[in-house]
Amino acid sequence: MIIFWLLGMSWVGWLLSTLAGGGSPLILIPAVSFLLGASAVPPVITTGMLLGNTQRIFLYWREIDWQLMGWYLPGAVAGSILGAFVFTQLQFQWLSLLLGVFLVTSTLTYGLTKKVQVFPMRAWYFLPAGFVYAFLSGVIGSTGPLLNPFYLQYGLVKEALIATKSAHVVVVHGVKLIAYAAFGVLTLPYLGYGLVIGIGALPGNLLGQRVLPQMGEKRFRELVIAFVGLSGILLLWEQRAFFTFW
Repeated sequence: MIIFWLLGMSWVGWLLSTLAGGGSPLILIPAVSFLLGASAVPPVITTGMLLGNTQRIFLYWREIDWQLMGWYLPGAVAGSILGAFVFTQLQFQWLSLLLGVFLVTSTLTYGLTKKVQVFPMRAWYFLPAGFVYAFLSGVIGSTGPLLNPFYLQYGLVKEALIATKSAHVVVVHGVKLIAYAAFGVLTLPYLGYGLVIGIGALPGNLLGQRVLPQMGEKRFRELVIAFVGLSGILLLWEQRAFFTFW
């Protein structure tokens, strides 16, 4: 039954994330945590994200922005290794809180300035951004659509955003998977469940590829920002204990 649940949730998650520029962890992380336990989330999600985003690279290969990839790669590799190592030593719950605040703030900022570029994104900015994203992903399991506002500010939408982000994410999760194995937190059962998520991702990615061209760029941007805000709210809700003083 666990396998069937993971297949179904993965199918839905990857379909929705194609149409919203990301967000499959919003569905998969709670499912994995409920079915397998919280300790299974980082290795299982990492395996599933690696496979699902690899599929997207093949589907959207021509849309990848290789200039961004060149800047993103060094920071992402270093951040992934460091984040995975820190995860095996300590778990910083307050990082989820800060990440949630950032995502919600990004949503509000983008919503108030739809026609004004708040910060002009240049390609080299993705070197430090990739490091921070990869580090946080290694520590807390997944950072959701953390870089989506940056991709939008840089000018990537629809297929270009999906393709470039998928290539970036594959680097992060590939290095993390190796690091988790080296640090002893990746077991064969966890690897197997991650493969199930990867298998379930394929029909979701294929259907999303058919539906995405029918969406307008404005609707796509709105959906991306909505998922960014939802990610932030969910992260803040998970850490609501920080706001309880009684």
